[in-house]
Amino acid sequence: MPSPLNFRPMSPAMPEAAQSTTTSALTVVPRERLGAARVLVVGDVMLDRYWFGDVNRISPEAPVPVVHVQRQEDRLGGAANVARNAVALGAQAGLLCVVGHDEPGERIVQLLAESGVAPHLERDPDLLTTIKLRVLSRQQQLLRVDFENSPAHEVLLAGLARFDDLLPSHDVILMSDYAKGGLTHVTQMIAKAHAAGKPVLVDPKGDDWERYRGATLITPNRAELREVVGQWKSEEDLIARVTKLRAALEFKALLLTRSEEGMTLFADDGILHTSAVAREVYDVSGAGDTVIATLAAMLGAGLTLVEAVGLANRAAGIVVGKLGTATVTYDELFH
Repeated sequence: MPSPLNFRPMSPAMPEAAQSTTTSALTVVPRERLGAARVLVVGDVMLDRYWFGDVNRISPEAPVPVVHVQRQEDRLGGAANVARNAVALGAQAGLLCVVGHDEPGERIVQLLAESGVAPHLERDPDLLTTIKLRVLSRQQQLLRVDFENSPAHEVLLAGLARFDDLLPSHDVILMSDYAKGGLTHVTQMIAKAHAAGKPVLVDPKGDDWERYRGATLITPNRAELREVVGQWKSEEDLIARVTKLRAALEFKALLLTRSEEGMTLFADDGILHTSAVAREVYDVSGAGDTVIATLAAMLGAGLTLVEAVGLANRAAGIVVGKLGTATVTYDELFH
């Protein structure tokens, strides 16, 4: 596999003068190349549970709507949704995570089997598998209820040992952090992957990015980046802050996802801004999962980072037109 940072020539420039990718210039990847890409996703998993119903009255107990639930749907969330996205594109994906010995944990196991993701699960009998329960009426979310706690230290150590076994058989390592405790040993994992010559992509959480030191690529959104570098006053100020951050934490590249403004890639070879794909936005939940999964799959298939970013931007434009945590298929991406 070529270097994941094998840029095409790109001059270091301000975003307003930087190159832009367009959908007409995107690289089409043969299915067999994507089928050979092997991505290992490590991180926090959850069950995204949806209750759909009608609202016809207000509760007499409190000024809240009464939802008559008529349908339930379960989907893979968190790192599991990332792995599911990679498989939907045609890549091979393994998932290393911790789940509980409970009904939501068993449901995750079932959904992983249906999705084609290779499960590498550590089971914690004391863990309540994370659930994000969303109540919707007429396709509008009314309420979200979260159930969660953190996995035990011994189970996480077992996961670290299993990571050592899985590392040689994967091309790209993807860390999906949702701050649920599953990536307690992320620093050691990144160091091990780096020593093995494997690129590491990180979807970060929180303001402690020292734990991601040495990552090949980190993919924050604007709010996540502001937590770490503060509010920037201009594009020039943003460049200065990101350059300082990358040097301090040894990130080879940083991809800032900017919602309706598209994405900006910062790397040693320059700055690349990719405009958002024009599309009606229906639901942004899970869009970050789709972006980083597409990046990992395309890098695993041998594309350059610039090529992968263009395709990830297109995938994001597709997935925000779908309800909830969703995926983009090979046919949708390259149609």
